[in-house]
Amino acid sequence: MKKYVDVILPLPLPKYFTYSLPDECAEEVEIGCRVIVPFGRKKFYTAIVRNVHYCAPTEYEVKEISALLDASPILLPTQFKFWEWLADYYLCTQGDVYKAALPSGLKLESETIVEYNPDFEADTPLSEREQRILDLLSVDSQQCVTKLEKESDMKNILTVIKSLLDKEAIFVKEELRRTYKPKTEARVRLAGSADEKRLHILFDILSRAPKQLALLMKYVECSGILGRETPKEVSKKELLQRAGVSPSILNGLVEKKIFEIYFHEVGRLNQQVKDVVELNALNEFQQRAHDEIIQSFQEKNVCLLYGVTSSGKTEVYIHLIEETIRQGKQVLYLLPEIALTTQITERLQRVFGSRLGIYHSKFPDAERVEIWRKQLGEKGYDIILGVRSSVFLPFRDLGLVIVDEEHENTYKQQDPAPRYHARNAAIVLAAMYGAKTLLGTATPSIETWQNATSGKYGFVQLKERYKEIQLPEIIPVDIKELHRKRRMVGQFSPLLIQYMKEALEQKEQVILFQNRRGFAPMVECRTCGWVPKCKNCDVSLTYHKGINQLTCHYCGYTYQLPKSCPACEGTELVNRGFGTEKIEDDIKVLFPEAAVARMDLDTTRTRAAYEKIIADFEQGKTDILIGTQMVSKGLDFDHVSIVGILNADTMLNYPDFRSYERAFQLMAQVAGRAGRKNKRGRVVLQTKSIEHPIIHQVIGNNYEEMVDGQLAERQMFHYPPYYRLVYVYLKNHNESLLDQMAAVMADKLRMVFGNRVLGPDKPPVARIQTLFIKKIVLKIEQNAPMGRARELLQRIQKEMLEDERYKSLIVYYDVDPM
Repeated sequence: MKKYVDVILPLPLPKYFTYSLPDECAEEVEIGCRVIVPFGRKKFYTAIVRNVHYCAPTEYEVKEISALLDASPILLPTQFKFWEWLADYYLCTQGDVYKAALPSGLKLESETIVEYNPDFEADTPLSEREQRILDLLSVDSQQCVTKLEKESDMKNILTVIKSLLDKEAIFVKEELRRTYKPKTEARVRLAGSADEKRLHILFDILSRAPKQLALLMKYVECSGILGRETPKEVSKKELLQRAGVSPSILNGLVEKKIFEIYFHEVGRLNQQVKDVVELNALNEFQQRAHDEIIQSFQEKNVCLLYGVTSSGKTEVYIHLIEETIRQGKQVLYLLPEIALTTQITERLQRVFGSRLGIYHSKFPDAERVEIWRKQLGEKGYDIILGVRSSVFLPFRDLGLVIVDEEHENTYKQQDPAPRYHARNAAIVLAAMYGAKTLLGTATPSIETWQNATSGKYGFVQLKERYKEIQLPEIIPVDIKELHRKRRMVGQFSPLLIQYMKEALEQKEQVILFQNRRGFAPMVECRTCGWVPKCKNCDVSLTYHKGINQLTCHYCGYTYQLPKSCPACEGTELVNRGFGTEKIEDDIKVLFPEAAVARMDLDTTRTRAAYEKIIADFEQGKTDILIGTQMVSKGLDFDHVSIVGILNADTMLNYPDFRSYERAFQLMAQVAGRAGRKNKRGRVVLQTKSIEHPIIHQVIGNNYEEMVDGQLAERQMFHYPPYYRLVYVYLKNHNESLLDQMAAVMADKLRMVFGNRVLGPDKPPVARIQTLFIKKIVLKIEQNAPMGRARELLQRIQKEMLEDERYKSLIVYYDVDPM
């Protein structure tokens, strides 16, 4: 009987595709293995086996798989279940989920760009085919797989590419490659036998070469070669450092055949094994919260820990993690922002050492592949600390999921599909494993608050700050009035400047928060009011002074700043508004002595950049940190006494039903960074709308009053948590055709969903990367069957795309948008 497999392709296709298996690998294929398959005219993709069966499809001619890549599955059965749920709930395809879930190194395709690794040294002879590829790459170091296939005239080239990837002779270039170290370390050992007699002979020989002699003696000391059966391994770097000599001295000894250098493989993950410390004891409030959480887990699967900023939530997590691991189960600890992982990593590593794995997108791809493979084995990490993509990792036995700062909107994936929310996905994933989920935050999202207070989730409060530090004093400043009286210095009120001066004199630190990056959000001609706009998107361009360019924050397009206005040829181009870059400039003028750092998307492109900014601030090398919302996320700094929120209005005036909730969360979180050990911090909150209720709620840290007001409003206007939202986006290059299609689709939706449909209308940015966008909003009752709504939506989409006129329409959905 011929065997067939159904596979998931990394393409947005609604169904599985069936391929036949060649006899030679028919026995070895298992569900969850990767296979290389031809698809379309000349393309090859890495697909994942979903089923193995004997049933030949009749609708189309079956192609044969080209190769099997794995001897054992790289996906576990629960992951398939989870993928199905994600595709179903977030209205996308399993191919979309596959693309998001796997690190690039695990999904080769004919479009993949490969790049030669100049540091590659072969330790075993390469096969003829492998050598052929490397020869081609040595001529042109970056090529796409299709081109290599053509030039080498080889069939089934992906298997060769895979074996070269495993040997690290090449890299896959899906993201910008950072300098990539091979996983080996140079070490030194004595050539020949190592008894006392021989050493004395060597000492004599080297008596005229004092530096070489010193190096040999240092080696004897480091390796303990005289007192041991097996000498200790000595790394070349360490030996040279400790002997304080140059590499040429060592090379001299290698030439004399006294030393030899060999390479030892060191894993890329967690090289340094730190000494593990005992857990800190919890104080009485933390202990009470801890016990209440355990209590609530006996009845409910999800629990909210509502604790004020710096109440020591992380300590409570650490105790819960420790207890889960003791039962032999794994823990997934989710954070909203990569910046946070660096700080919390240290705290967790001190306690859990090498049992902790870290997973996020700033890691080089090969490192992510290595973690993935490790998680499949019996010796996976006990704890994974990561950002939203970590929900896709394989787990053998998940026992606890912690979602820290659960209110953060960075948990929601915006583009491309699957547009999932990692908090909600994590709750579902935990349920599939029979695990518990703990949500922690000082400012819960309204949906979570509603679930906790209505009894769907457990609810535990932690109201005391650690070591009884007082909450900061929040001082509102009316900048509208100050602007009118011309008393503002740039963006700073006199009060803020005075407090900053005092803080710097007392060697304390300052954080300034401004939710816009760049130098000026807008450039405008003073004469005629012309504003430079992006030619691909409907947005004005942001001026970045550092690179002296205008940049579009949507498509990345850059323009040179014109010398004169193209509309009226006036030369007075003025900057409107201000971003973090502008504030940095102004601060350097006001406080020339102070060390200033900026933390936004532009300064934190790499993992190292994050770690450096945070480490410098922690060690007091930086006095003033200016940042976008990155600085608001649970970072702990001990010497911050002043926090300045430069303009609260940009958050309040955003056209979104969540803007008040978000403004409250952001301001409360930023404020929570002020005042730590033994001193009450101050927050200066500058705003033009001083009478706004949210401002008073932030000052009084009155979360519940804010929620009550918001809930009443949302119930009245049919918003979450009382209704579910689905945004339907339509895109096309042709604006008038798009308008027509959107109107037709909205009518079809109204016939089914009635007045639950709003729109179509234009979103705030109505064109991105030359595609025009329309948005239709669907509001569905919380208790309505979502499955049925999904079927109807997909049926209508299919009707639209089957219509000849609307073939070019792009439709996608955002379920539970943020």
